[in-house]
Amino acid sequence: MYLGLDLGTSGLRGILVNDAGIVEGSAESRILTSCPKPGWSEQSPSDWIEACKEVVLQLREAHGTSFSALRGIGLSGHMHGATLLDANGNVLRPCILWNDTRASREAEILDQSPGMRASSGNIVFPGFTAPKLEWVRANEPDLFVKIAKVLLPKDYLRLWLTGDYVSDMSDSAGTSWLDVGARRWSETALEQSHMNIEQMPRLVEGSDPGGELRSELQQEWGVSGQVVIAGGAGDNAAAACGIGSISDGTGFLSLGTSGVLLVSRDKYAPAPETAVHCFCHSVPDRWIQMGVILSATNSLNWLSRNLGQSVGDLVAALPADLDGPSEITFLPYLSGERTPHNDSAIRGAFLGVDISSEAIDLTRAVMEGVAFAMRDCLEALKSTGTKPTSLLAVGGGARSHYWLKSLATVLNTPLALPQGSEFGAAIGAARLAMCSVTGAPPGTIMTSPKIDRVIEPRQDLVDAFETEYQRYRQYYSALAPFAKR
Repeated sequence: MYLGLDLGTSGLRGILVNDAGIVEGSAESRILTSCPKPGWSEQSPSDWIEACKEVVLQLREAHGTSFSALRGIGLSGHMHGATLLDANGNVLRPCILWNDTRASREAEILDQSPGMRASSGNIVFPGFTAPKLEWVRANEPDLFVKIAKVLLPKDYLRLWLTGDYVSDMSDSAGTSWLDVGARRWSETALEQSHMNIEQMPRLVEGSDPGGELRSELQQEWGVSGQVVIAGGAGDNAAAACGIGSISDGTGFLSLGTSGVLLVSRDKYAPAPETAVHCFCHSVPDRWIQMGVILSATNSLNWLSRNLGQSVGDLVAALPADLDGPSEITFLPYLSGERTPHNDSAIRGAFLGVDISSEAIDLTRAVMEGVAFAMRDCLEALKSTGTKPTSLLAVGGGARSHYWLKSLATVLNTPLALPQGSEFGAAIGAARLAMCSVTGAPPGTIMTSPKIDRVIEPRQDLVDAFETEYQRYRQYYSALAPFAKR
């Protein structure tokens, strides 16, 4: 048996998979995020451990015999988080998360530093790890001098599981400290951000072993044999493994808390000027290109919270099919934006709200606004010469037929909905565990899933949505100069 653990922003999901790759059980535990100041987003690393204990307990209670045959664990997690530890492995402060924008000034300075883009292959975005450490150095200097190790969120969970300081290539690519082409820590990037290589974890490929389960946990969990912890992956690279996207040109559109348009590549192809992310894949000799927006389903969650209606109720009120674009335009920049703008100051807006506008109109506008933002990502990827040969739709937002129809029409691209897509990155993590234990080539494990259905664009509405997309782009250009800086 193999356990895939996906540490998401809102919770930890665990799935138990047998050696045929079939899911035998799943469990979840929620995790709270703190936003103590505008633009700040933090979590307590101890909550990740408690969530893992809860997930394992649920799986053991429901699948005790199967769980006792555990041989490998794969880890996936939200990227870029700065988990700061002292020389004894103690947490120094809450983890600063991927959607935290406090380090925008530090990111701008680092991005202009010699060698940063050349080694990392990316813009230094405010949400990346390196600028967060520069913020800590400037604002919490007494704490900064105590930092012995910096770990990404899933790798702190690994530390608890194994006692080892280890990370994988795909997750580490989002720190700005990795030489993404060479797949090793960049001494130039570390030096520019006042860090050193001793503060970094050991690197492994995601499909290789990255530690063993501590004997104390083996006994506590009732596991008899050795349990290998795979290198694992950042959440999007893990999701790519989960749907078999490791070949050049294959990819997916993910509607999670953030929105991602990802395409796998068999060569390193950085294009930082486009704000497209170029990271290592979680398997050797592969890379990924991604367009990323910061608020996808998070935009709908925000609307739900402020209207006092559940997301389910808002979505249920929508028509069964598209009948044209909304008269209201929504800019989904609730936490700033990455691709293509790299703008941490821009904020969201509704434009065209009328006295007759109702909750259903705002819901439609939010979904379309996210679709237009994903179109921005597609255009950015196209500008690098990357054209997806196929796109699968994954993530929580992919449960909405209306939203998928909007996206397919705005992108003018069919979207395939895979079976089992709700498990996403957790499936990918379990597959990486299978590779690390068996030594099987990733291509034999990370196969494509069966397709449940394909959502085709509404060709009779493509032109109408294209007109609205161009209006959407103009709104950003008009409002950006007024954003607070």
